[in-house]
Amino acid sequence: MLPLEGLKVVELGHYIAGPFATRLLADMGAEVIKVEPPEGDPIRGWGSTHNGHPVWFSIHGRNKMSVTLDLKSPEGRARVIALCARADALVENFRPGYLERIGLGPLVLQAANPRLVIARVSGYGQDGPYRDKPAFGAIGEAMGGLRHLTANPGQAEFPPPRCGVSISDDLAGMYAAMAVVSACWGRDRKGEAGRGRIVDLDLVSSVFSLMEGMLPEYGLTGAIRQPAGAAIPTAAPTNTYPCGDGKWLCVAGNSDLIFGRLMRAIGRPELAADPRMVNNTSRCLHVGELDGAIADWTRTLSAKDAQAVLEAAEVPCSRLFDMRDCVEDPHFQAREMVIPVQDPLLGPVLHPAPPFRFDGVTPPEMVRWTAPAIGAHNEHVFGTLLGDAA
Repeated sequence: MLPLEGLKVVELGHYIAGPFATRLLADMGAEVIKVEPPEGDPIRGWGSTHNGHPVWFSIHGRNKMSVTLDLKSPEGRARVIALCARADALVENFRPGYLERIGLGPLVLQAANPRLVIARVSGYGQDGPYRDKPAFGAIGEAMGGLRHLTANPGQAEFPPPRCGVSISDDLAGMYAAMAVVSACWGRDRKGEAGRGRIVDLDLVSSVFSLMEGMLPEYGLTGAIRQPAGAAIPTAAPTNTYPCGDGKWLCVAGNSDLIFGRLMRAIGRPELAADPRMVNNTSRCLHVGELDGAIADWTRTLSAKDAQAVLEAAEVPCSRLFDMRDCVEDPHFQAREMVIPVQDPLLGPVLHPAPPFRFDGVTPPEMVRWTAPAIGAHNEHVFGTLLGDAA
């Protein structure tokens, strides 16, 4: 039994943020009906393919039912309304105003189902001067403040890199999933009198919400946090260090006790006893010296061997894992974080496990099926669930 079993969700949208939210809800047991255009979600064309089918979409559409509709046709609109009439929630991530223009705005949908929760995910939000501007995940990173921080100091000639995944889409999707569950819970507390809410989420504010203490710091002192590369300016030593095999080791040795263990492990006990290194504040003033000492040591070992030495000393650390490292790691395996599944379109494939655990349900049980083909559930949804009522 998964906690959201019985929750009915309709997904309207494409690409990443909205579908990521519904994937999380589906992984937790919700019935998710993904409405795609007849040609399919455009993201089915992204990334690598195998047997002519998109690999990423196997995860992106898992545990969902796929139906196809032309939202601009009378039949398509009628069926969306019918789907929403039986649903608890709708998640959509079109540009603001699009659903209203095609006759499927909240007033129409909640007239058919006053209890419907509608989560609207967009680049900039449903109002404000930028609401009509197009946006993708990279824009959320840029305007939300994250991309400014990913630069390496002293390398102004290079653009600050993205983090490697569509982080602002994923963040907005996670917030949307949490907001949907919260809105449904609040509605259901009121029983039959409960009404659905409209939730407004955007990529920019999702990233901006993660900026830790930077806003109050600026408000109080005018300070603007600058890029720090792999280090943490307020904690020392915490950085990523080069190893003898060309790989990197991330080390977090900033508490007083851990710092002492770290210095002894790398053969520099005198630094642990140095009055200049008595606490984190003092160490931050001499972080260059500390980073140099640690790097001198890590360069003499492979990343794996250096990690083993520091772990034996109970110093938090990890080499930088690539996907092979993740798949082969015994902790990943013991926690069933990598799940082998059979995809009818791709064959045997690996999926990441849902990141949450529930009593009595193992991660493989949470992946009930992989992403279906375009419109695979048209007959079941329109014929069985709706009875062609639309």
